[in-house]
Amino acid sequence: MKAIATVLIVISTTIGFSQSEVDKEGVKTACMNYLEGFYEGDTLKLKESLQPELYKFGFYKGRDSETYNQVSPMTYEGAIAFAKGVKEKGNYPKPDAPKEVEVLDIGNTIAAAKVTAWWGIDYLLLSKREEGWMIEQVLWEGPLERKKAKG
Repeated sequence: MKAIATVLIVISTTIGFSQSEVDKEGVKTACMNYLEGFYEGDTLKLKESLQPELYKFGFYKGRDSETYNQVSPMTYEGAIAFAKGVKEKGNYPKPDAPKEVEVLDIGNTIAAAKVTAWWGIDYLLLSKREEGWMIEQVLWEGPLERKKAKG
């Protein structure tokens, strides 16, 4: 009986671990599709990772400014149009531009991640759909300049 209980515990732990790893990889893939979609002007990658109800907004300051200003929100259609513009103009970032994904938390149907890109940092909220992990909302700040947290 002990052997059967041990096997069941190992199986259930492995299944739980495998599912969380699958989810983590799914979140990372959605985030990389997001970054690469904008970097490469690849609308297919964006369509694979963005919800049509996407709401993205953020704050930006010019190089000679000390003040951050809120930038107009970007919709799904705006994200696709931006990517098309990158491809049409060949306005790609430098090869060494940052492209980092940090998965912050994963629930059963929601997740949060942070991406670092050439324009700054983005915090992404994702949901698990039939298609997989999809980005619902983005809050961003640029340019890439970090302040250290107190504490």
